[in-house]
Amino acid sequence: MPYSYRLARFEDLPAIVSIYNSTVPSRQVTADTEPVSVESRHAWFAEHTPQKRPLWVAEQDGEVIGWLSYSNFYGRPAYSGTAELSIYLREDARGKGLGRFFLKEAIAFAPEIKVHTLLGFIFGHNTPSLKLFEAFGFERWADMPRVATLDGVERDLVILGKRVA
Repeated sequence: MPYSYRLARFEDLPAIVSIYNSTVPSRQVTADTEPVSVESRHAWFAEHTPQKRPLWVAEQDGEVIGWLSYSNFYGRPAYSGTAELSIYLREDARGKGLGRFFLKEAIAFAPEIKVHTLLGFIFGHNTPSLKLFEAFGFERWADMPRVATLDGVERDLVILGKRVA
């Protein structure tokens, strides 16, 4: 299935949050342990400017089925050429190539927003996401053992990186 994306609009935020919250119970994708509110994500949404750190959504039949964000890494000016990528997909959109599409587009677009290095912060037990990023040439730049505790289970965080420009 061919996909397309567009910049997210504020009215997309409830769908974006819903997709995010759908991943919380899996304990595989996010370190949040409880769902977040739309209101709590207003500032996060505002940080995603099209010129520097875009937030994209993919739609199907007029509904948001996934999103990708570029986020600042470490928040200091010297790191402005580095961005963290996050990809979240609605459950019925997973495993159908949308994640691959998003990642391919994000890598190609990064130089347009003056990003030369992309990062993925992925739990060590999230095999599908690790394989996705590694398939696009991301390498393991850091293994952070047992830095997260989810339901009493200590989990590793893997930082994958790729130079794109």
